[in-house]
Formats: sequence, C-alpha cells, structure tokens
Amino acid sequence: MPREVLDNDRVHRWEQLLDAQSGMVHTGQLAAFGVTSESIRAQVEGRRWNGYVRSVYATFTGPPPRESRIAGALLYGGSSAILSHRTAAEEWRMLVVTTGPVHITVPYTSSAVSQPDEIVVHRSRAHPHIAVPSVPPRTTRADTAVDLAVAAVSAREAMVLLLTLMTDHPVRPVEVEQRIVERPPRRYRRALLDAVRLVRDGVQSALEELFATRVELAHGLPTGTRQVPVVVDGVTMWEDVTYDASGFALTVRLDGRTHIRADVAFRDRRRDNAAELAGRARLVFGWRDLSADPCAGAREVAAVLRRLGWTGRLAACTSCL
Repeated sequence: MPREVLDNDRVHRWEQLLDAQSGMVHTGQLAAFGVTSESIRAQVEGRRWNGYVRSVYATFTGPPPRESRIAGALLYGGSSAILSHRTAAEEWRMLVVTTGPVHITVPYTSSAVSQPDEIVVHRSRAHPHIAVPSVPPRTTRADTAVDLAVAAVSAREAMVLLLTLMTDHPVRPVEVEQRIVERPPRRYRRALLDAVRLVRDGVQSALEELFATRVELAHGLPTGTRQVPVVVDGVTMWEDVTYDASGFALTVRLDGRTHIRADVAFRDRRRDNAAELAGRARLVFGWRDLSADPCAGAREVAAVLRRLGWTGRLAACTSCL
C-alpha cells in the first residue's frame, strides 16, 4: 500500500477500490488518493506493482488473471468503455475464450487505441444504445452476436455462426434483426438477415441450416416445413422437415449429437415405425453426411420426391460442377 494512503477511512476505500477492480488501478484514481508518480515508480521498481498498459497498474506481482485483465482494459478505455465482441461473448457464455486480448468498445470520439496483445479497442457511434448495465458492462446479447458474426472470415461462416448463437443461446432473432437494421453491419448484411429468416422459419441448429441452404436452396428442391408436430404413442414430437405442404408425404430427420442418447434413439425408432405404418417416406441425415457431400443428400431427397410425383428439376450447385 502506498504511504500516501494512511487513515482508516482512506484505507477502507482503497481496499474497496482494489477489490472491485480485481487489484487494478488507474493513475487518475491514484491521484485522488494522493499517490504521486514517484510513489508509483517506487512500487514498480520495488516489484510490488506491475505496469499493465498505459496509465493502468496491477497492484500485485505476476501475470494478471482474466478478471484483472478485464478490469484493467475497462479502466484503460475510460468510464464509458464496455466489453464487446469475443470478450462480451465470453461473459454471456456464448463462447469459451481462455486466451487472447480483451475486446472493448468505446464512444467514437474516445482517444483510446488498441494495446498490442492486451486490448483491442472498437469504436461505435451507437455506443449509448448497445450497452447493458451489467457487471462488468458489456454489449447486449444481440449486439454481441452480430459483432461476432461480422468478424467471421466469410459470409457463410457469418450466417452459420449467427444462426448457432440464436439457436443455442438466449439471443432473440427479433432483437438481432432490429440491431442489423439500426446498426447496418459493415459486411455480410444479407447473410445475417438470412440467418434470422431461417430461425424464424423453424431452423433450430447449424445442421438444419446446412440442410436448408446447401441441400434445398442450392439444388432447387421444394422448401420443406420445419418443426412439424407429430403424435407418437400419445406424445407430441417434432419432425425436422416435412414436404406435405408441397404435396409429398416425405419426412426428413436431421440427426444431431443428442441422437446418440438411449432415450432419444428409442424415441426416433418409434417415430420411424409410426412413419412406416402411416405409409410415409423417410430420410435421415447426419452432420457428417451433409457437411461432406450436401449434393448427395440433395440427390436422395430428389429421388424420393420424384417417386412421390415431383416433376421439378434438380439444379446443380457450385459444388456439383
């Protein structure tokens, strides 16, 4: 503790400050306690403190843990700084991030700049509208999801990532769409809106998105109906895709990871038997099937649809050529 912090009240406030900021402190706060630049230098030279980034110090030795790095990044960014992008996603439990710099967003007029290996600074003109008063402060779930998707390396990866975030986490499509309209992304706008549309149409996983876009749409197949209720043994279950609305009694089940569970496997067998008894055609695809060769999946769907009376033409996608 610096010698400038002496009386009991100041000691108590000092300890509260360090506790709230995980041991990190800004030079402006130090000045309010009467700590001089000479005293700061003495703490660092005596190896009791470590410099983190410009104007921010760790009041302990050794590498700062994650919570201290986050606190230090917010102190560096200023009173309006909020966590964003990958770091906000980690706080929302959308991603598991154990390494890499802390991402913050600051008002567009802020003077803060990125600090190599430690802090990535983003600027936003919509800053007042994208923050939630959480601890620590961060961008909203919808803004976080959009920011992550925009950072993807391709439009397709952006669409799949946003779809996954909306289906696997409490990120509401209506809020995502609103953010896309209010804050037009610098790229991938159409792909992001397509992800919102797919979720609204009933697509609930990346596998379902793969089937909808790279099997159905890419090959000119009829558009199936998603999440169709079916009663089996007195229990309502949900079929992934059916083509009854187009006039064909075909059901497509998309086998995700949960289907290896014994109870889910039993349920699916009962659904298969019920479909057979009802005279329905049925196809089943897994992630490996469709990610490796979506064109083969399209050919199988087309073959069954033709058998049921479909007279359409199977289109060739870029992967077919």
